[in-house]
Amino acid sequence: MIGFLFFDYLCIKYYQMINSVRNTVLAIANKHNFGYITPADFNLYAKQAQLDIFEDYFYRYNDWITKQNSRVSGSGYANIVKNLEEVIDTFSSTYTPNYDASPVLPLPDDYYLISVVKYASKEVERVSQNKILNLMSSNLTSPTIAYPAYVMDGDNITVYPSSIGTSVTIQYIRKPLDPKWTYFPLGENDSEPAFNQGANDYQDFELPATDEKNITMRILKYAGISIREADLYNAGVAEETKESQKQG
Repeated sequence: MIGFLFFDYLCIKYYQMINSVRNTVLAIANKHNFGYITPADFNLYAKQAQLDIFEDYFYRYNDWITKQNSRVSGSGYANIVKNLEEVIDTFSSTYTPNYDASPVLPLPDDYYLISVVKYASKEVERVSQNKILNLMSSNLTSPTIAYPAYVMDGDNITVYPSSIGTSVTIQYIRKPLDPKWTYFPLGENDSEPAFNQGANDYQDFELPATDEKNITMRILKYAGISIREADLYNAGVAEETKESQKQG
C-alpha cells in the first residue's frame, strides 16, 4: 500500500501539464495527417491559449457573480464563484514601486489589473482623470494623506498627494508566465525532440489541471488556423465550445 502511495506521489510530483498537452496535440494532428507542429509554434500557441483562458476567468467570474446575486448559483462544491476566485487569487502579487520624488509610479511589467493601492494602512481611492481635475481645483476637495487618490495613466499610476509615493504598495493580479516546452538538443538521427523539464527556461502552464482539455483544444484551433487545416481548426472549436458549455 505504501508503495502505491509513493508511486502516486511521484506521478503527481513529476506530472508536467505542458508535456501532456503537447503529446495530445501531436497525437491528434498526426492521427489526421495534419502535419508537424514545431516546438516554437507550439509554445506560441500555448502562450495564447493560456492567456485566452486566463482572461476568460474574469468574464466567467462576472457572469457567476450576477447569477449569485440572482440566487441561481449553488454552494459548497457547486460554488462556482468561490472556485473561480481561488484560481484568480493564485495570480495575486504585491509590488512596491520605486519612488523618485515623482507622483507617477510605474506598474510592474506583468500586471494584468490592479486589485488595490494602499498607502500605509489606508486604501487609495481610484478616480478618473476628469474627476481628479475637479478635485484638485479646490483645497476643500483635494486629496490628502488622510484621503489619498490615484489615477491610471497608461502603465503608470499617479498618486495624490505626491508625498504618499514613498509608502505606496500595489496589490495586483499578474499575467501568467509564458509557458515553454523545452527539449534536449537533437542528434542527427532524432526525428522528435525529447522533453527536457530541467532546462533553465522551462515553464509549465500556470492554470489548474482542470483546464488541460480546454488548453489542448485551443492550441489545436490555433494550429489549424496556422496550417490552414479546416478539420483541425473545427475540431478544436467544437471541443472548446463543449467545454465552455460545461463550465457555464
